[in-house]
Amino acid sequence: MTVREPLPAGTPIAPGYRVLAHLCRTGWLDVYDAWSEERDCRCVVKVLRPDRRGDRELRERLLREGRWLTEFTHPHLVRGYGTGERPQPYAVLETLTGETLAHLLDRRPRRPAATDLTLLGLHLCSAMRYLHGKNLLHLDLKPANIVIDCRRAKVLDLSIARPPGPGSRGVGTDGYLAPEQASGGPFTAATDVWGIGTTLYEAATGELPFDGEPPRSFTPVSRRRRLPRPLAEAIDASLLLDPAARPPLARLAAVLDDLLPQGRRAVPPSPGE
Repeated sequence: MTVREPLPAGTPIAPGYRVLAHLCRTGWLDVYDAWSEERDCRCVVKVLRPDRRGDRELRERLLREGRWLTEFTHPHLVRGYGTGERPQPYAVLETLTGETLAHLLDRRPRRPAATDLTLLGLHLCSAMRYLHGKNLLHLDLKPANIVIDCRRAKVLDLSIARPPGPGSRGVGTDGYLAPEQASGGPFTAATDVWGIGTTLYEAATGELPFDGEPPRSFTPVSRRRRLPRPLAEAIDASLLLDPAARPPLARLAAVLDDLLPQGRRAVPPSPGE
């Protein structure tokens, strides 16, 4: 089957939105830079690829993500502006001005400083605690799904987010799968703690902690990078193979928060956690 070319600039893509440029094509989506007539600003519009529009599961995944991000409000989650089904299923998101963490790690020869790693971890903990409060797990935390702008992290892509519980084997991205994702669940908040640990490990060292799936033993981060001991221990604890042995998000956030200077602490644990 021949896949149609992306829409050219100027084409209406959704009610009130016109294409400025095609940004990328994934295995099931086309992502566009678009102009919002209502907001008088640029935004991002995600639509199903022309050859995938008959897939009802992908259609619902896109619309569900659009609804969630439009309803949710959190400083470390990308904002949604709306979603709809005509002339094609679409989700509209804010345009972020920073770079993905994956791009930053590839572009910069030096690894992030310990303080920047700590802030990144706190921002991810904050976003995940918000999602978990909505009874959702992200399940795909990785540098490509995090945008950094002025030292603030924003998490992208809720396309495979789902409530805690039994899961299918292999849900997520190869190289970033927690053991329970590789084996097929059950998925819990500890699965996203693993995602935070994997992301911090890669940001700190430039390497993934595990080779292959399912994950097995790994080299502690302190052997690959000199870091404050509490930070190194927090990263390694987040990568324990047993989900029950990983620190809860509130505890992980508290450890990271204690590493910051007094005037910069901003993520106290919630009452009762």
